[in-house]
Amino acid sequence: MPRAPKLASFPAIRGALTFYQICSIITGTMLLLLVAEMIVKYGMGYELFLGGSGGFLWFAPVIETASGRESTGDGFNLSLGILVAHGWFYVVYLFSCFRIWSLMRWNFGRFIVLALGGIVPLLSFFMEARVGREVKAYLKQREDAELHSGAEHSTLTHVIPTENQR
Repeated sequence: MPRAPKLASFPAIRGALTFYQICSIITGTMLLLLVAEMIVKYGMGYELFLGGSGGFLWFAPVIETASGRESTGDGFNLSLGILVAHGWFYVVYLFSCFRIWSLMRWNFGRFIVLALGGIVPLLSFFMEARVGREVKAYLKQREDAELHSGAEHSTLTHVIPTENQR
């Protein structure tokens, strides 16, 4: 059984949770863009370009050559940009998963499920909501328990006998 997070780490956990939630939404959005790009490229045979001879934003056909698929477009290849951006941001997302996982002291299987959020389309959105809800509930429950246990040991919560009560 994993150890419980320390109360002193709760502010860090809140910060890590916010970072995770932001990374999760960005990674999920980038993954959906990547899936759309893959469908357009491999299903329809086009790549998205910014600028160049086709205008501001345009699709260029992808042709099959002896060395594989090659794009016929010029300008900035947004399809490739989406791929690279998702790849790099997935590394940031993994760091955010590791940070929340280590601070919450969850088991390794939980880290694997968190990491899959950046690979399985739409999973990051569901995980972001679930992890946020669970972590906030856990922190509130622990803080309430600590507050009540501290109140039991406090002299301020005990009735002090006075002369009228004796």
